[in-house]
Amino acid sequence: MGETITFWVLAVVSVGAALGMVFNRKAVYSALMLGTVMLCLAVLYAVQDAPFLAAVQIIVYTGAIMMLFLFVLMLVGVDSSDSFVETLKGQRFWAIIAGLGFLVLITLAVGNAMFAPETGLAAATQQGGYIRSIALLLFTKYVFAFEITSALLITAALGAMVLAHRERLTEKLTQKDLSRARFLGDQPSPLPGPGTYARNNAIDMPALLPDGSVAETSVNRYIARYDVERGHLPEDPRLAEAIKHRAEDDAEQSNEVTK
Repeated sequence: MGETITFWVLAVVSVGAALGMVFNRKAVYSALMLGTVMLCLAVLYAVQDAPFLAAVQIIVYTGAIMMLFLFVLMLVGVDSSDSFVETLKGQRFWAIIAGLGFLVLITLAVGNAMFAPETGLAAATQQGGYIRSIALLLFTKYVFAFEITSALLITAALGAMVLAHRERLTEKLTQKDLSRARFLGDQPSPLPGPGTYARNNAIDMPALLPDGSVAETSVNRYIARYDVERGHLPEDPRLAEAIKHRAEDDAEQSNEVTK
């Protein structure tokens, strides 16, 4: 009874998280939804008396594979917008072909699971336990699919680098050029840290310069934009005005980049 209840509860959670992963527009939320699906699978393995598979699901997939996805997010960027310009010719056509092929595979897998006769746990683990049975299947019958899965992970990492690639329109500045531009600019010294000379050390709190004025450049522009959109502004009107100015500067820079 408890196994049935656990299955139906986790089935609803995992399917809902899977749909949220597919249809979510933000990559960070999709990664979190994928982590939820993997954890639900680990619990289902544990309920089915497969603690080894549950541990592998958490350590390998929820741990290692999720770290790969986090690296992808760091390369692509969480605030990157969708681009409708095709950098690779014919990618939509091959994407449709790949999608149709994946749909056929899913249909065959579901049909095989529904109409094939049940084997039973005892018959599946009769070759010396379920760990030995899994090892024999992975490295004999399904070794090609196992290697294809590893190739897909490598392809995903290469795809992330392709997505993160941006064509450079100007020559890359060297360390010498950056240092010269810094000392010739308005502020050769480093930017003040958030909360410096202030009553708190919050990362979204503008710093106060020694003369008491507010340093708008001490707040990250993404954090300032988030505070303005969510209404998380400090009570001090000077600090709130500085955050608003920083968010407006970020909006102007974004508009210039878009144009």
